[in-house]
Amino acid sequence: MTDTEKLNDAIREAGIKLDAILKATGIKSYATLKGRINNETEFTASEISAIADLCRMTPAQRDEIFFAVHAE
Repeated sequence: MTDTEKLNDAIREAGIKLDAILKATGIKSYATLKGRINNETEFTASEISAIADLCRMTPAQRDEIFFAVHAE
């Protein structure tokens, strides 16, 4: 499960626009991207890799954001 808050923070800190994420990942629409960011659907492995590269995340940061485990 993606940690939405941490992902948004990483995107903001990297100064990345959503357009750049769409282009890097091949995601076709803002609605689809927002759905993935908000955990309505899951990112694919290639999308995670592209976003991590774009935002210059360490492997630990990537795992913390994209493979977060939330207690419910």
